[in-house]
Amino acid sequence: MGKKLKEPRDISTPEGRKLANHDLMWGDHGFLRLRFRNLHQISDEMYRGNQPSPKQVAAYAKELGIKTIINLRGESPKGYYVLEKEACEENRIDLIDFQMFSRDTPTPKKIHDAKYLFDNIAYPAFMHCKSGADRAGIMSVLYMHFRQGLPIAEAVEQLSFKYLHVKQGKTGMLDFFFQQYIDLVEQTPEGETPLTFLEWIDGPYDREAVKAEFLATWKAKMMVDRILRRE
Repeated sequence: MGKKLKEPRDISTPEGRKLANHDLMWGDHGFLRLRFRNLHQISDEMYRGNQPSPKQVAAYAKELGIKTIINLRGESPKGYYVLEKEACEENRIDLIDFQMFSRDTPTPKKIHDAKYLFDNIAYPAFMHCKSGADRAGIMSVLYMHFRQGLPIAEAVEQLSFKYLHVKQGKTGMLDFFFQQYIDLVEQTPEGETPLTFLEWIDGPYDREAVKAEFLATWKAKMMVDRILRRE
């Protein structure tokens, strides 16, 4: 059984709505996103960015014609989510909660679910996490591969500093994950057909092994960096 959510913030009263807005602006750092949305159009039908406020949801509906918002943070009882859900209902936008993680390797099921999602939602669409950098990044790679037909080696551009993604931290696990497949393709013997991304996901991909290898490499690099700084 999944973890049971707490009761969602009640916004049916003025006091409850005030607290929800406080959650959004201060608890969730919404004040930092008032002017900077990290908003990017990555195709003629898809946008990516950071957590939208209710006003931004309304603007996306009116100015961009957004029909679907994919919330990569997952369902939450907190004010930022309750207000977004209300804003989507008011603007006739389908809100889809599709939780991703920025410091873990994805399961094969999650990869297949992402493909199904992109094949079945109404467009134009907008997907977001909190900052629009990491979880939005991995989903943008998958979108560009599954929906737009880009090779993974090209689609990984969606995980770059242009979108505020930092490879050097633990979120570099996402880059490491895709690089395992890119290396496999590049090492395919001449004359042989390389595995497709989904064939790799359903076959030799071992998410726990990839995660462990990244963490070991990352920890070793951190250790070397600390030693060099001391010398």
